[in-house]
Amino acid sequence: MTTATGPLVCDDTRDDATGPRVSDDMTVEVALSVMADARVEVLYLCDADHRRTGSVTRPKPVAVRAVPAYPDRIRLRDVSPIPLPL
Repeated sequence: MTTATGPLVCDDTRDDATGPRVSDDMTVEVALSVMADARVEVLYLCDADHRRTGSVTRPKPVAVRAVPAYPDRIRLRDVSPIPLPL
């Protein structure tokens, strides 16, 4: 999901994670672009209620994109994000 100013960024300051927080419905392509622009290796994922749900590191979306049958509409929540610790 994007807004007029770019990818939807979650406003969740209840945790100590540093780095971009993005919606888990962001596509793999957009996520890789955000990672490149922000020069980071990890994105923190948030759900529709702006709660952090996990994270994804660069190797996962890169591997998904390398699959020959890769559709460009795969969402971050579909690529097995790293869950938050309990």
